[in-house]
Amino acid sequence: MMNDNSYVEVLVARKASPLMLVLKYVLFTLAALAFIMGFLGGMIVLVIACIVFAVAGYFVSLNASIEYEYQYCEREITVDKILNKSRRKRVAVFETDKMEALAPSRSYHLDDYRKNTNYRTLDFSSGTNEQPDSTYTMYYDGREKVIFEPNSQMVEAVKNVAPRKVFTD
Repeated sequence: MMNDNSYVEVLVARKASPLMLVLKYVLFTLAALAFIMGFLGGMIVLVIACIVFAVAGYFVSLNASIEYEYQYCEREITVDKILNKSRRKRVAVFETDKMEALAPSRSYHLDDYRKNTNYRTLDFSSGTNEQPDSTYTMYYDGREKVIFEPNSQMVEAVKNVAPRKVFTD
């Protein structure tokens, strides 16, 4: 059995949704207005509304700035979601043994998998439509279609342990 001591880490920033950015500023503006009007008018309802708007703005701001970190280590690809550059959450772990195929998203090697629509799609990419397309699609365990943007070192590291499942076209 081949010993794999590779470790590769890739950080990809998700494109911020314009709706989330606008919503974040609207909620914080409403919180500030409710705060000022609540204390000037002496209305406790507006102070409570200020708290609600501020909490909602906080959660929206967490989801306005998202980054994905992919790590390849010991035959596993781990995906972490980083919210607002401060909170990290493990999203998924994929074992290379259960991987069916990994190829560029527009590769002809994935044509047979595209016919089956029963896959659950997980998108861990940046969400930009760059040319040329840098996304890769991984079909995993007969259930999941994973879209992400690994760099060439990560693709080569996975290809070293699963050469028949990884295509670079």
